[in-house]
Amino acid sequence: MSVISDDSVKAGQAIYTPRTFQLYDLIVLGISNKFIWQCPTQRLVDLYNSNITGNHLDVGVGTGYFLEREARHQGGRCQFPSSTPRIALMDLNTNALEFAARRLVRYQPGRYCQNVLEPITLNVKKFDSVGINYLLHCLPGSIESKAIAFDYLQTMMNPNAVIFGSTLLQGNVSRNWLAKLLMGVYNTKGIFSNQDDDLEGLVRSLNNRFRDVSIQVVGCVALFSGRL
Repeated sequence: MSVISDDSVKAGQAIYTPRTFQLYDLIVLGISNKFIWQCPTQRLVDLYNSNITGNHLDVGVGTGYFLEREARHQGGRCQFPSSTPRIALMDLNTNALEFAARRLVRYQPGRYCQNVLEPITLNVKKFDSVGINYLLHCLPGSIESKAIAFDYLQTMMNPNAVIFGSTLLQGNVSRNWLAKLLMGVYNTKGIFSNQDDDLEGLVRSLNNRFRDVSIQVVGCVALFSGRL
């Protein structure tokens, strides 16, 4: 399979600058999830808490919000099954890696700058859980072609490890007019590349690679998990 151009991959993450991350939690997790994508952020927190292990790799790290244990008065965040979890962060955007690593500094997370649409050749211990949250809809290509990221991430997973995450879909999901408008703008600018992403394609991509696959659709967000 040919590798998607670096320019198209970089376009999906170029907007994420240090300044952007100062507002990300408020705009994306506080406003967009609830009112536009119609999937409250707590549903994503619950997905993490249902699947995360003490040996975890997070891919497409955002601000590191979902890996933070504090702020229980705000609804709570990630609850690791270990008091000393092994955490690693993987992203093509070095700004994201630095921001999330600072937020999670008490865990001393590993940091890997990696394009998930290319083979992963890191020589590190494998992981028992892999989170890939809000990344697929930023990757270029169809859902079937970008799902090659699952193949590459499998090389980082131990037997019986779980992969879980979420992505914004367009086909065969409910979208309000704001979601349609914003997705159109983001796709035009190259921030998103999900104009051809539909639920059926995601189901096929996961079932072809994993067992015990679970997919829930909330608004226009698909929350998924599967085991190696």
